[in-house]
Amino acid sequence: MITRRNLLKSAGTAGVAAGLARMPASALARNQGVKIGYVSPQTGPLAAFAEADKFVIDGFLKATKGKGLNYEVVVKDSQSNPNRAAEVAKDLIVNDQVALMLVASTPETTNPVATTCEGEGLLCISTVAPWQPWFIGQQAKPDDPKSWKPFDYAYHFFWGLEDVIAVYTNMWGQLATNKQVGGLFPNDGDGNAWGDGTVGFPPVLKKLGYQLTDPGRYQDLTDDFSAQINAFKRANTEIITGVMIPPDFTTFWNQAQQQGFRPKIASIGKALLFPQSVETFGKNGQNLSTEVWWTPSHPFKSSLTGESASQLAEGFSIATGRQWTQPIGFVHALFEVATDILHRVGDPSDAKKMVAAAQATNLDTIVGHLQWNGANLPPFAAKNVAKTPLVGGQWRLKGGGGYDLVITDNRTAPQIPAGGKMEPIG
Repeated sequence: MITRRNLLKSAGTAGVAAGLARMPASALARNQGVKIGYVSPQTGPLAAFAEADKFVIDGFLKATKGKGLNYEVVVKDSQSNPNRAAEVAKDLIVNDQVALMLVASTPETTNPVATTCEGEGLLCISTVAPWQPWFIGQQAKPDDPKSWKPFDYAYHFFWGLEDVIAVYTNMWGQLATNKQVGGLFPNDGDGNAWGDGTVGFPPVLKKLGYQLTDPGRYQDLTDDFSAQINAFKRANTEIITGVMIPPDFTTFWNQAQQQGFRPKIASIGKALLFPQSVETFGKNGQNLSTEVWWTPSHPFKSSLTGESASQLAEGFSIATGRQWTQPIGFVHALFEVATDILHRVGDPSDAKKMVAAAQATNLDTIVGHLQWNGANLPPFAAKNVAKTPLVGGQWRLKGGGGYDLVITDNRTAPQIPAGGKMEPIG
C-alpha cells in the first residue's frame, strides 16, 4: 500500500523531516504549524453529537494560540454516513496531509476513520463509541475472537458495554418491576453489539434474572414500531432499553403513547443523551433515563485550559445560548490528548514517534484520567483502549420549562456525585 508517509519519503523530504525531528514540539508548532484532522457527524440523524464541535474547536485554537502554538484544525462532516466518513478521512490524509486524526461519535463515524488511518499509517485518536463495537467492529472476523488483533495506529477512549449494562441494571434495581425488559436494537454497529448474545445485554440480563423480549434488528430511520410495541405489550414489559438514534426513539415513544404502552422505565442510549431530543416530548419526557458520560458536576478539569467541567459547560451556554450537552467534554478531551501528544513529539510526521507518544499518554482531562495501560480491559483490547467513568441519570422537568439531567446512580463511579434517585415514568 502506498501511504502518505511513503509518498513523502519518495519525494525526497527525508532531510527536511530529519531537521524537524531535532526541533522541540513547541518550536515546530510555532514555525511550521501542525494540521489536525477532525471528523464528526455534523449533519444527518447523528448531528446532535456534533452540536458542540465549533465551540470546542474555537476554544482549542484560542488556547493554543495564546501559548504561541500554530495549530490548524481541518474539519470534515461524515454526514452520519460510514462511507462518507472513510472518504473524508482519506482526503484529510492524502490531500490535507494532517499530522494527526481525531474522530468522534458512534461506530458509524469512528470505525471507518480509524480503519482508514490504520491502513495509511496515521495516528488516530477516537472517542464517543463504546469500545466493543469500536474494537470488534473493525476486526476482519468479528465473530472469531481468536482472530482479533490489536491496532498499530488506532487508539480509543470511552466506556464499554460492561459499564452501560451495569449502570442500567443498577438504576432499574432501585424500582420494583416484574423484570420484563424490551430490547430496541437497530441493525448498526451499536445495536448489533448491545444486542449480541455474547458481549451485549442478553447474557447479563439473564444472569440477573431479567427476561428480555428482543423483536429483532430494525433499520435506522424506521417509521413504524408497531411490531415492537405489540411484542412488548404481550410480554407485559415494564422496562425498555436499547440504543437508538434520536429520530427513531422519537418515533417509537410517540407511537407508544398513542398505542397505550407506557413502561415504568425507559433507559435508552444515544437518543436520550441530548436535552433537545427529550424536550420534543413535552411532559412525556419526564423520567426517561440514559447513561451519563459527562456533566457540569463531574469533578475533572481541562489540562488545556484549566477549566472545570462546570466552567466548560457554562462557557458553551454563554457562547451558544443553548443547554450543555454531553459530547462537549469528550470532544474537548480529544483536543487535550492531541495537544499533549504533539507537545511530546519533535516530529509529528514520524508515525512511530506519534504512536509511542500516544502509548505513553498519562493525562488528567476534563473527562477523567486517560492512560492506555490496559486497566479494566481484556488483554486483546489492552493496547488500544482507555476506559472512562460512567454513571446513569434521568431527565427531570424544570420549573421554567425544559429538562435537567439528574444523576440517579453512581455506584460504578462514586467520585461523580449523584443528584437524586430513580423515579418511575408516569
